[in-house]
Amino acid sequence: MIDAHVHLWRIGEHGCTWPPPDLEAIHRNVELPELRALAAANGIDGVVLVQSQDDAVDTGWLLSLADDPLVLGIVGWSDLRGTLPSHPMLKGLRPMVQDRAADWYDDPAIDDALAAMAERGLVLDALVRPRHLAALHRLAARHPALSIVIDHAAKPDVGDLPGWEAEMRALADRANVVCKLSGLVTEPGLTSRIGEIAAILIDAFGADRLIWGSDWPVLTLAEDYAPWLAQAQALIAPSARDAVFGGNARRVYALSGASPS
Repeated sequence: MIDAHVHLWRIGEHGCTWPPPDLEAIHRNVELPELRALAAANGIDGVVLVQSQDDAVDTGWLLSLADDPLVLGIVGWSDLRGTLPSHPMLKGLRPMVQDRAADWYDDPAIDDALAAMAERGLVLDALVRPRHLAALHRLAARHPALSIVIDHAAKPDVGDLPGWEAEMRALADRANVVCKLSGLVTEPGLTSRIGEIAAILIDAFGADRLIWGSDWPVLTLAEDYAPWLAQAQALIAPSARDAVFGGNARRVYALSGASPS
């Protein structure tokens, strides 16, 4: 199994300014030894480390950890307006768009970087909210060769699930767009709707374009690792679990390393 969305950080180092002290449960150093123990306890063969800071220093630190056998790839940070980072284990880039303007992806200043990413086989991880989905759809149409992974199912707003569903189904019509089943447990009001949301995602994207991730340790603000893994597995048909819990991540991010057990 592959966990396609985990974070590591050292408070106050490598550009780390988040999480803040009021998030007491996760305002601490989170490093590889703890992640290794967690992975071993839950049958996880490999992980994708995802940036948590909008700072190139954070990406550099994550890449320095890439020789660990557990780490299959890194999704780093870039604002897409400067020089893109380069490293054999860098599999994607994630500008942090969730708190930016709804039309951020329409900025022509990022198009050269997006084209370069597609040429280099780098994935765009889209950390977004529902208001960004229309612009993300336009981006997907402008750059059909660019693989796009929607993180955390775009953090659905429980107050407007029909609007979210319509935008997600439109994006699912783009063959270059994939979605992560991740980050839902910590979103306000979604706990009782996760089954419904997962059913929509499965129907829209199919088992071959859905990727599981834990969003650990952010996950622990609401749930422990093992219960979320078990809940997610129960939502996916047995015949599709190899794909959703490993195979799709390996294909989309072009991961190498340990084979899923």
